[in-house]
Order: sequence, then structure tokens, then C-alpha cells
Amino acid sequence: MAKVTGIGGVFFKSRGDHAALSAWYQQHLGLALEPWGGAILRWPEDKANDGGLTVWNAAKADTKWFAPSESAFMINYRVDDMDGLLAQLTAAGIPILQGPESAENGKFAWIMDPDGNKVELWQPMAWDEKNKQA
Repeated sequence: MAKVTGIGGVFFKSRGDHAALSAWYQQHLGLALEPWGGAILRWPEDKANDGGLTVWNAAKADTKWFAPSESAFMINYRVDDMDGLLAQLTAAGIPILQGPESAENGKFAWIMDPDGNKVELWQPMAWDEKNKQA
């Protein structure tokens, strides 16, 4: 049977200036923009010990997971240094909505982008004695 093998892209409509929104992601989350305006994320560049994976989930219609965003989606971005990225975001005046929090598969934190979309940040890591308090 033919099947899905991964996430091929994430696409969403900007509520305002799409180029300014892309530049915000480049400046504050380190997405390297291509000449055509988007970014290409490559698995070999990700050095996390989880082997590289993308989670897919359809949430319940009444979920509060994406709040305070009114968007019907939330994107989770893998990050290589949660503490460093949160420090950069805070220094740039970007509020951290929640986190960092440690879970069995890594560290999580949440911010809002300029369009009002909630963004989940995830630093993958194995759940072991060393990382339980990370």
C-alpha cells in the first residue's frame, strides 16, 4: 500500500505582509530563507539524538492547545538549543507564552508570531536521568 512518509512542507497564508513575516522567522527563529522566499529544512542538519522525526496529529475541534491563537493550526519547530533561542527571543522583546517545559521526548516552549499564530518550539532529547531536569 502506498503511504505518507513524512511532512513535505508547511504552508500557511499570512494575514499581512508575507515577506515581513518570513523575515521575522529568519531573524528570530533562524530559518535560512531561499531566494524564492521560503526555507528548506534538511534532516541531516538536525543533530538531535531522536534520529529525526516529525509528529502529525489532528486535534479535537474544541482544543485549547492552540490558544491564544485563533488559527486552526500550530507549527512545531525543532530547535537545537532551547535555552539559547529563548534568551534570543526574550532579548528581542518576543514574549515567551509558556515554557520551557521538559517532557519525555524533549523540551518545549511556545511563542506567538507577528500574525498571531501560536508557535511550538521543541528541542528533541532522550528522556533519561541527565535530561529529566533539563
